[in-house]
Amino acid sequence: MSSHANTANHAHPNGDNFLTHSHGLRSWLFTLDHKRIGIMYLIAILTAFLLGGIFALLVRTELIAPGQTIMTPDTYNKMFTLHGAVMIFLVIIPGIPAALGNIVLPLMLGAKDVAFPKLNLLSFWLYVFGALFALLSIILGGVDTGWTFYTPYSATTNTAVIPVVTGAFILGFSSIFTGLNFIVTIQWMRPPGMTWFKLPLFLWAIYATAIIQVLATPVLGVTLLLLIGERLFHHGIFDPAIGGDPVLFQHFFWFYSHPAVYIMILPAMGVISELISTFSHKTIFGYKMIAYSSIAIAIISFLVWGHHMFTSGQSDLANMLFSVLTFLVAIPSAIKVFNWVATMYKGSIHLSTPMLYALSFIFLFGIGGLTGIPLATLATDVHLHDTYFVVAHFHYVMMGSAFVAFLGGLHYWWPKFTGKMYSETLGRWSAVLTFIGFNTTFFPQFLMGIQGMPRRYFDYLPEYTSYHVASTIGGFILAIAFSITAWCLLHSLFRGKPAPANPWGGATLEWTCPSPPPHTNFDETPIAGDPYDMTGIEYEGEEKGWVRKPAGTTA
Repeated sequence: MSSHANTANHAHPNGDNFLTHSHGLRSWLFTLDHKRIGIMYLIAILTAFLLGGIFALLVRTELIAPGQTIMTPDTYNKMFTLHGAVMIFLVIIPGIPAALGNIVLPLMLGAKDVAFPKLNLLSFWLYVFGALFALLSIILGGVDTGWTFYTPYSATTNTAVIPVVTGAFILGFSSIFTGLNFIVTIQWMRPPGMTWFKLPLFLWAIYATAIIQVLATPVLGVTLLLLIGERLFHHGIFDPAIGGDPVLFQHFFWFYSHPAVYIMILPAMGVISELISTFSHKTIFGYKMIAYSSIAIAIISFLVWGHHMFTSGQSDLANMLFSVLTFLVAIPSAIKVFNWVATMYKGSIHLSTPMLYALSFIFLFGIGGLTGIPLATLATDVHLHDTYFVVAHFHYVMMGSAFVAFLGGLHYWWPKFTGKMYSETLGRWSAVLTFIGFNTTFFPQFLMGIQGMPRRYFDYLPEYTSYHVASTIGGFILAIAFSITAWCLLHSLFRGKPAPANPWGGATLEWTCPSPPPHTNFDETPIAGDPYDMTGIEYEGEEKGWVRKPAGTTA
C-alpha cells in the first residue's frame, strides 16, 4: 500500500492511461471505465448547453425591443420552454454529479471504479435516450408549457408535451441509478484511513445529493406519468374540466423540484470547498460544519416546496410554516459561505482560473441567496411572484452559482483527466468575462421585476426597454466568454503542455495518481489521510508541479 503522502509525478511506468488503454469507438460507447463514462457525459452535457444557450440568445434577442423582433409569440413560448427544459434536465442537474462526479469520485476514494460499473453505463445511455426523446418535441413542433409543465394547460395544449415529458421521465431513472451507485460507492469503497470525517467535502456533497436523487426523483416520475396518462386517457387527475386538481400537480412537482434545486447546488458547493482550500493552500476551516451542512440542506430541502405556492390558495398556517422552513435553509448555506471566507483568511491565495470561478461563485451565490429572502417572506413574495425578480434569483442560484462552480471544477480537474494544461491567460479572461456578462444579463432583471415586469411575456411596456437591452447585451457577452472557454480547453488538447500529477497543490487522493490516470487508477490501494493537510506540499516547477515532501525534509 502507498501512503497518500506520496505523489506520482510521472506517467504510468507502462505508458498506459485510460485514454490510450483501448482504441476504437466501441471501446468508448460500451466502456465500463468511470472516467470514460464521465467524459461521455461531459460531451453530451456541453452539447446540450450549447443548444440551451442558443435558445437563450434567441429569447434575449427577441426581447431587445418591445413588440415582435425576430419570432412570433408562439415561437417565443416554445423557445423559452425548450431553453428551461434543456438547461434544467440536461445540463445543470447532471452537470457536476454525472460528469465531474463520475470522473473524480472513485479517484478521490482511491478506488478502481464505482460500485456498479454496468449500472453506471446504463445510466449514461438512459440519459442519452431521455435527451433524444425530449428533443424529439422540436421535430414534432415544440412544446410551450414552460419547463414546469403546469396543468391544466399542459394537459390540454396541442403542442408536443408527451415526448418532452417522457424524456424527463427517462432522465429521472438515469439520475436515480447514478445516485444509488454513488451512495454505495462512498459507503463501501472508502480506502483504509478514510473515515467519514476524512472524506473530501466534494464527496460529502455528492453523497447528500445522491440521497435527494434517490428519494425525490420518483415523485416527479410518477407525476409526469400521471400527466401523460391524463393526456392519453382523459381520466381527470390534474385538469379541473374533467374532475382533476391542478394544485395537486404543483404539490407533486415542487416536492421534487425544490429538492432538485439542491441536486444542482449541493455538488457545486462541494466543488467550491475543494477549490477554496487548494488555492488558499490552507486546511479548510470548519470541516465538520460544512459536512453537516450538506446533510442539513438535503433534509430541509424536502420540507420547503410549499413556498412556490404562496399565491395558490394555501391556508395561512401552511404559508407561515413553509415560510419559516424556507428561512431554515439559509443557516447551513451561510455556514458554508462563512467557512469558505474563513479558509481564505491568511491563506496563500493563488488567483488561478478555478479560483476565479470559486470567488465568482461566492459573490453570485451570495446575491442569489439573499434575494431568496424576499421570496420566502409572505408579504413581499406576493408582489414579486411571477416577475423577472424570480427569473434573476433563479439564474443567480442555478447558473451564476451551480454552472459557474461546474466551470470551476472543469478547469480544476481538466489537467487531471486530459493530461494537458490550458492557457491560464485565456482561462482567466473567460472567467472574468463570464462574471461581467452574467451580472450584466441578470442584475437588471431584479430591477424590472421589482417594478412589476412579469416573466415569460413576449411583449412589454416601453419603460422596461433599457433593462431588456442591457440584459440582451449581457447575454451576448456571456456567449463570447463561453466561446473563449471552449477555445481555451479545446486548444489545450492539441497544444497544451503535459500536466503534472498535481498542478495545483491539492491534497486529496486524485492528485496522487498520474495525469491522465491509468485505466485502473491506482496500482495499489492508497492509505488516506487528512484530505486538507497541506503540510509539506511544495511547488517544484512546471514539470513536476506540487509534491508532498516526506516529513522532516521541508524547508
